[in-house]
Amino acid sequence: MKNLLLLFTVFTLSIIAQEETKDYSKNVASLDSTIETLYSVISGDRGFERDWDLFKYLFHKNAKLIPTGKDKEGKQIARYMTPDDYINSSGKWLVENGFHEVEINREVQTFGNITQVFSTYESFKNKDDEQPFMRGINSIQLLNDGERWWIINIYWMQETEENPIPEDYLPKN
Repeated sequence: MKNLLLLFTVFTLSIIAQEETKDYSKNVASLDSTIETLYSVISGDRGFERDWDLFKYLFHKNAKLIPTGKDKEGKQIARYMTPDDYINSSGKWLVENGFHEVEINREVQTFGNITQVFSTYESFKNKDDEQPFMRGINSIQLLNDGERWWIINIYWMQETEENPIPEDYLPKN
């Protein structure tokens, strides 16, 4: 009887685990779906919880997120984060303040299985805001392993007065 109960428990737990495992494969099936998912998963109004499992699914196990900016002394620096580091440093702020990042232009270069995307973005606190509070460019490196797209790195810089976004990376009229 104990063996039967143990077998039933293991069977039940495996069914529950299968039901909880989400299939994100469509989110990384194409370059477009991968980039669109990246923007949508970090975006949401104040109080909207992000799907951090989906966020992490986009990235290769050794991926880095690399924001650039100036330190306290005014020196240009890069900060290296894992997807978990990004979630821990920015996740709470995104939910508490609201954040929508919208791609406004994309320049793509591909060689073999590697792709480099310069993705120009605008950021809004609410999706109904008319003016962005920030703009910049995400340099996104991706790998297609023949089965799916992986984000290898996202390296980004916000627009500043000293460094406005070049016309080549803005939408064409």
